[in-house]
Amino acid sequence: MKENHIQSDHMNNTINVTNNKLPNFQSSVRLKYVKLGYHYLISNAFYILLLPVLFAAASSFNLSDLTFLFNHLLNSHFLSFTLFGALLIFLTTLYFSTRPRKVFLLDFSCYKPDSSLICTRETFMDRAQRVGIFTEEALVFQQKILERSGIGQKTYIPEALLRVPPNPCMSEARKEAEMVMFGAIDAVLEKTGVKPKDIGILVVDCSLFTPTPSLSAMIVNKYKLRGNILSYNLGGMGCSAGLISIDLAKQILQVQPNSYALVVSTEIITLNTYLGSERSMLLSNCLFRMGGAAVLLSNRSSDRRRSKYQLIHTVRTHKGADDNAFNCVYQREDNNDNKQIGVSLSKNLMAIAGEALKTNITTLGPLVLPMSEQLLFFATLVARKVFNVKKIKPYIPDFKLAFEHFCIHAGGRAVLDEIEKNLDLSEWHMEPSRMTLNRFGNTSSSSLWYELAYSEAKGRIKRGDRTWQIAFGSGFKCNSAVWRALRTINPAKEKTNPWIDEIHEFPVPVPRISPVSAVTSSSES
Repeated sequence: MKENHIQSDHMNNTINVTNNKLPNFQSSVRLKYVKLGYHYLISNAFYILLLPVLFAAASSFNLSDLTFLFNHLLNSHFLSFTLFGALLIFLTTLYFSTRPRKVFLLDFSCYKPDSSLICTRETFMDRAQRVGIFTEEALVFQQKILERSGIGQKTYIPEALLRVPPNPCMSEARKEAEMVMFGAIDAVLEKTGVKPKDIGILVVDCSLFTPTPSLSAMIVNKYKLRGNILSYNLGGMGCSAGLISIDLAKQILQVQPNSYALVVSTEIITLNTYLGSERSMLLSNCLFRMGGAAVLLSNRSSDRRRSKYQLIHTVRTHKGADDNAFNCVYQREDNNDNKQIGVSLSKNLMAIAGEALKTNITTLGPLVLPMSEQLLFFATLVARKVFNVKKIKPYIPDFKLAFEHFCIHAGGRAVLDEIEKNLDLSEWHMEPSRMTLNRFGNTSSSSLWYELAYSEAKGRIKRGDRTWQIAFGSGFKCNSAVWRALRTINPAKEKTNPWIDEIHEFPVPVPRISPVSAVTSSSES
C-alpha cells in the first residue's frame, strides 16, 4: 500500500462520517485526548503533588535564612558536618562506580546481496522442480506456501542454490558466510570509523551453520582482531538469537570498561535446504532467505554524541522446560528412507509463540508502560480475580503509549497477523516488518535490523523515539530489546542502508495470495 494510498484511505474514512453510520467513538478525537490527559495525570502524579509542597517550602525561606542555617551548622557541628560531607562524597563515588554502564549503538549495517542472487517466486519453483527430488505433492505444497507467505519477488538465495544442478557443499556455505558477514562488517566499520583493533568483544550468532573454525574465528582472522578479544559463537538458538547476542554483549560491556562490542547476526542457508517431502519440514525452504547484519555497540560515555541509540532494556523468555515448546521447532531426520535432515515446525507453534510472548510482555510491561496503563491493567485484574466480575474483559495494555516503533521478527505472515491483532497495532506500526518480509524474506536473527533500517530510510526515527524489537526462536524463546533514539536519523546520510535506493517504492500492497506464474524449464545455470 503506497503512502499516498494511505492518505486517500484517510480521506475516504472522513467522508464516510456523513453517512448513516455512527462514528467510531473509540477513535474519536475527544476520547483520544481524554485518554492522553489521564495518562499524563497518572504518570506525573508524584511530581504534580510534590510541586505545591516544594513551592510552600521555598516561599518560607529567603537567601539570608539559608546562609544563617549553613553557618550555624558549620560552627556548631563542624565534626558532624565534615563526616556527613565525606560520607556524601563516598556514597556518590560508590554510586557512579557501581551503576550499570550505559550501552550505546553507534551504528549498524544490513547486507544487501548482489542483484544476480535475486530469487523470484517463479525462480524458486523452477529450481525446486529441476532438482528432481521433490514429489509432485511437495511441489504443490511449497507453491501454496509461497503464494500465501507475504514474500515478494526480490528476495535473495545463495549462488549455490540457484545453480542447476544446485551445489550445496561446505566450501559454498563458507563462501556465503564470508560474503554476508564481511559485507555487513565492512559497512559498519566504514560508517563508524572504528578500527578493528579497537574491538574488544565479538558475538556471532548463526543457528544451523557451525563450522570449525567457527564463524567468529573467521572474523578474527579476516580483520586481524586483537589476541585478547572476548569472542563468542552462538549456534542453534533460532531466529531470536540476534537479541540474545545483544543481551550477551550488554552483560559483557558492564564489566569491560571503555570497550567496543561487534555483534554479527546471520543464517547461512546453503547447506540447510530440506530435500524431502514432509510438509512440516518444507516450510523453512519457502520462508528463509539470505541476509545478515552487523551491529557496533559501545559503553564509552564519549561515544554518546555520535551514537544512534541507547539500549534501555533487554528481556529474555525461555519456555524450554515445557516439552511441547522444546519440540515445536526441531531439527531432525525425516521419516523417509533416505533420512533427509530438516527443521520441523509443529502445528501448535503459534499457540506456543503466543504463550512465550505473553510471558515476555508481562515482564517487560512494568519496565516500559506508563503508570496509567499499569493501573488500568491492575484494576481489571482485581475486578476479575478478586471480585469475580467476569463481564469485565481482560485489559490489554496499550503498548503504543510506550513505543513509537515496533520491529517484530518477520518470521511469516501468520505471526505478524497475530501480533498485530493481539497488541492492537496499526498498519503503520506493522509496515517495517511486513515490508521486510516482502523484500528480504525471513532472514532469521538479522530481520529486526532490516526493519529498523526501513524506519530509518523512511525518516521516521526522531530523537527520543523508543523502538521495541521482538523476536521468536527455537527452544522456545521470545526475546525483547528496547532502544531510545539519541538523535534524529537523516535518511540522506544513510548511504549504505539496504532500502535507501528503493524506499520510495514502499510500502507496496501485499495480497493475501500472490499466484506463482507458470514455470517453464530453461537451461540457464
